[in-house]
Amino acid sequence: MDKNFRRTVIAGNWKMNMTPTAAAAFIKELAPMVADADCDVVLCVPAIDIPAAVAAAEGTNIHIGAENVHFAESGAYTGEISADMLVDAGVEYVIIGHSERRQYFAETDETVNARTKAALAKNLKAIVCVGETLTQREQGITAETVSLQTKIALLGVSAEDMKNVIIAYEPVWAIGTGKTATSDQADEVCGIIRDVIAGLYGECVAKATTIQYGGSMNAKNAEELLSKVNVDGGLIGGASLKTADFTVIVKNG
Repeated sequence: MDKNFRRTVIAGNWKMNMTPTAAAAFIKELAPMVADADCDVVLCVPAIDIPAAVAAAEGTNIHIGAENVHFAESGAYTGEISADMLVDAGVEYVIIGHSERRQYFAETDETVNARTKAALAKNLKAIVCVGETLTQREQGITAETVSLQTKIALLGVSAEDMKNVIIAYEPVWAIGTGKTATSDQADEVCGIIRDVIAGLYGECVAKATTIQYGGSMNAKNAEELLSKVNVDGGLIGGASLKTADFTVIVKNG
């Protein structure tokens, strides 16, 4: 982390977990535990939990995010949620292009770009996910893969809009597997992503952009991962469902 240039963001990604009642109880328990955090604390929750989460987080330093957003403002897209809907519900952040969305719901680099621009148009903070599969890492094309994903995701995004963009490096092979990139591997790829942003927008924007690591970060490895200069926070899966573990990560943020 380099707090001289950018804000550290620790964001939980609950995935398909927690009922609205459980979400409210969790946030009420977590709030005093992270009240003195020296980083931004975000919980990205299932859509049905958003009203309960926003209400529970009111008056705390916890920000609420969504796990997805559609690229259209409205229309015949059964089951989808627009940026306007999220804003009206009190959401501030949204995850875009998570590997599970790409794997199970046919998200592509192009739809990630469309969703990113839709979110930014409504002043949502976009957490844009990029990352390589195990096969791509073994083929030695990690740099090429994340560079391509980053460039396409940011196509048509202005330097001014980058103030509301967070990139989350999440190696697909480390999502929900218990495997974690070493701190050096995480730092290296986050650095590659920063270089791509520098090439697109210049050094000042690159230095100011928060780049998270998301790939089985937990209470035990967070300190080492977050000590790296290019790792500006975490997109936390399983550990974000446990108040004690998530608090440890936040304390290291």
